[in-house]
Amino acid sequence: MEKLVIIAIGGNSLIKDAAHMTVFDQYKAAGETSVYIARIVHQGYRVVITHGNGPQVGFILLRSEMAKEVLHQVPLDTCGADTQGALGYQIAQNLDNELRRDMIRRTVVAVVTQVVVDAADPGFTHPAKPIGPFYSEAVAKEHQEKESWQMIEDAGRGWRRVVASPHPLEIVEEAAIRHLLEKDVIVVAAGGGGIPVIRKEDGCLEGVAAVIDKDWTSSLLAKNLGAEILMISTAVDKVAINFGRPDQQDIDRMTVADARMYLAEGQFAPGSMKPKIEAAVDFLENGGEGVIITQPHLLEAAILGDTGTHIVP
Repeated sequence: MEKLVIIAIGGNSLIKDAAHMTVFDQYKAAGETSVYIARIVHQGYRVVITHGNGPQVGFILLRSEMAKEVLHQVPLDTCGADTQGALGYQIAQNLDNELRRDMIRRTVVAVVTQVVVDAADPGFTHPAKPIGPFYSEAVAKEHQEKESWQMIEDAGRGWRRVVASPHPLEIVEEAAIRHLLEKDVIVVAAGGGGIPVIRKEDGCLEGVAAVIDKDWTSSLLAKNLGAEILMISTAVDKVAINFGRPDQQDIDRMTVADARMYLAEGQFAPGSMKPKIEAAVDFLENGGEGVIITQPHLLEAAILGDTGTHIVP
């Protein structure tokens, strides 16, 4: 059986810049990325695609805030479901169209995916993940009183809501994803790290207001499905140490031991490269063969070994 590769594309990679943020702009960006994913399929790999959704959830929250005097506001778990459906549709349709142009007949399916987290995760006690728009202090206090939101002042730019970012424990639709793979289907799943849910004492699920890191969920999915390769697309060609300094050094290849050393040195920024490297280490220490980090348009070249940062056990 062909090797399985999990390709995690960032939510920001679907938005090129501030001048290209419309739904159609995002659709076009998804189409461009799909060209390079199709080439990996053409190489003979089985593929599961995950994606970020941070900017898109922010848009929904902003619309909800602007319309709150007219319509009900949208809960955060439902924002995740909405973006999974919309972005999953865009990625699946674009990839299906690209494969048809290449005369490759494969079915592409997007699965709305729930991910179980621990209700006792420390993140719920000390939420620290900023989401959504900036507010004035008066409006922030109003949300604190009416919706019990946790709010923080953010670097003099205003007040923002903060939520938990709990660790993913279980992918609810994993069996369905596995079944689709066995039928040679290309799957888009676990968008935005998955819809965060908790499992109650009776086993039933309930959505919670949280944001799960999509790289950690991608690692969990890759481990559970027995994938050989995890690819993480981001805004740089390669991972670098001393990033942004005169002595910046791009890394072609690093081992898990190297990665742990760089993490201990604080080389990678929290909320940016750090969770990607941590997820890579977790995947490789649990049976993965390799992790590749690079830009979306370099995916094919990277999997052929010509660019990107390659992390190995």
